[in-house]
Amino acid sequence: MKKYFVLAFCLITILNFGQTQKPATTTAAKPQPILTTSQKTSYGLGVLVANNMKAQAGDSLDLETFYKGIKDAYLGKPLQMSMDECSGAVQNHVQQYNTRKAEKLKKVGVTFLEKNKLNADVKTLPSGLQYKVLNTGTGATPTMQDRVTAHYTGKMLDGTIFDSSVQKGQPATFNMNQLIRGWTEALQLMKEGDKWMLFIPQELGYGANGKGQIPPYATLIFEMELIKVN
Repeated sequence: MKKYFVLAFCLITILNFGQTQKPATTTAAKPQPILTTSQKTSYGLGVLVANNMKAQAGDSLDLETFYKGIKDAYLGKPLQMSMDECSGAVQNHVQQYNTRKAEKLKKVGVTFLEKNKLNADVKTLPSGLQYKVLNTGTGATPTMQDRVTAHYTGKMLDGTIFDSSVQKGQPATFNMNQLIRGWTEALQLMKEGDKWMLFIPQELGYGANGKGQIPPYATLIFEMELIKVN
């Protein structure tokens, strides 16, 4: 629940700055100018917290009730829920949001792979791993006991690059037994000089945990060139 505590910290910060503005009414009003340092700070915090909330399961909140919770807590009014109830409600919402997000990512990945395997130049292995040969080599093939030197570029399905030895300007060297399953399966079929496009299902990638910029249950695309078996 790390993200929940980050959100809670942001909300407490707003309260400490005395943000007590009333929520907007149904009647459109001319925005008040933001002039003072306090107003700029308060508005800036509001924008940052709103963006954090939307990214951390706060995309379906009842804003009127949210404002009321802030006001009641800040002014010391009787709360309509106990602190345990408040924590439990937020945690339950975050869990449900994460479940929905995970199912959506899984579905996107499955749909992509089902369509992708229809391409004539894409081969699909029993594990679900898919690959397309870009260049054919004639060198050695690695085993799980080897180290390999390779160039790679990793992308999300939307084309976003999250890691690339090519961009870094230097190939990377790895122990075969320390790689994700999609890589180890592919590399044990490749020869030195091979260059493949890999389409890796989430269960052969980082699965439920994700890593860095890679969200949980993400299907990944890698352009992989096996340079050397060490």
